[in-house]
Amino acid sequence: MASTIRLLAIIEAFTITGPAKNLLQFAELARSRREGPSVEVHAAVFQRPGSPTLFLETARERGLPVHVIPETGTFDRSVLAVLPQLVRKVAPDLVQSHAVKSHFAVRLSGIHRMRRWVAFHHGYTTPDLRARLYNHADWWSLRSARQAITVSQPFREELIRKGVAPGRIAVVHNAIDPNWGAPYREPAAAAALREKLGIAAEAKVILLVGRFSREKDHLTLLQAVAALRADCVRQAHLVLVGDGPERPRIEQAIGELGLGNAVTLTGQAPSAEPYYGIADAAVLSSLSEGSPNALLEAMAVGVPVVATRVGGIPEIVSDGESALLIAPGDRAAMTQALQTILTGDEPARSLAREARRVVTSRYTPEARVRRLIEIYRAIS
Repeated sequence: MASTIRLLAIIEAFTITGPAKNLLQFAELARSRREGPSVEVHAAVFQRPGSPTLFLETARERGLPVHVIPETGTFDRSVLAVLPQLVRKVAPDLVQSHAVKSHFAVRLSGIHRMRRWVAFHHGYTTPDLRARLYNHADWWSLRSARQAITVSQPFREELIRKGVAPGRIAVVHNAIDPNWGAPYREPAAAAALREKLGIAAEAKVILLVGRFSREKDHLTLLQAVAALRADCVRQAHLVLVGDGPERPRIEQAIGELGLGNAVTLTGQAPSAEPYYGIADAAVLSSLSEGSPNALLEAMAVGVPVVATRVGGIPEIVSDGESALLIAPGDRAAMTQALQTILTGDEPARSLAREARRVVTSRYTPEARVRRLIEIYRAIS
């Protein structure tokens, strides 16, 4: 392969989701490499009338060439004719796709026969019947990819069970800039945000960053916060960053648990960085996960973590050393773990210190770029 690899990345991204964030980060670092081949990334983005354009605008601001694929709905078959035309126009060495819809479009359009295809598997959400049908179709799509890249060993094993060849699956964890979020940990910035949100200076802030979807299990966390406030941490205050289909159920639970003054819903945010600046603990209450960016973010900024023992989380952190790990759906264990962090300065400092060491030594963006380029060169 030439000294510059040209890559066409197909993604459905209206806002800055985890996969979108990873793609932007990779594109910036890979094009300016001083050793080995650089990568010239072009992004192809599905866009509907009236849909958010945050990813599109951000990508263009960062100098990433973006090609818009117009569509009228969730799956507009006209995109199948657009994709081969785009491949001929961009002339990439590799085609890369992110998530179910993009995989399906690559497979149906036939562009996997025009260029080598790398499919990024980020796991699945199951909000409705249509999404579950798309998830089922993804196995058919991924079997035709030259390389599937997933984010955890459990996801790799699942792909193998569904018929993807083991030799075509690589595990590559997400990454984080070690300096991510640092300015927002400054006392003045943190105090200003607390005041803006109406959160008292003495409140113990618990933070969850993630889509409001069922697999994130916000409800167990809400129950744990209610238990904390009723018993040992009366100043516990929960901040939920994100939005999604589970919002009505979350709002209902907040009311039923009497947490109206103890929970802040920020909505979708361009970046969660400011909110880590006020956090005393970060939580991942998920029932399933891959390689969660929210975990790496908390580790980078030095916020101690309580997380469920699912997906790739135990591959990144160790229980009692760099995080406190609990079984999914275990409200009592979550309450106890949060109590340990919020009422004990030394346990919290120790967890945060070790987590910071792990993330800076193993999960830097530069290390991820090197690993991905190795994979791209191997399939050339």
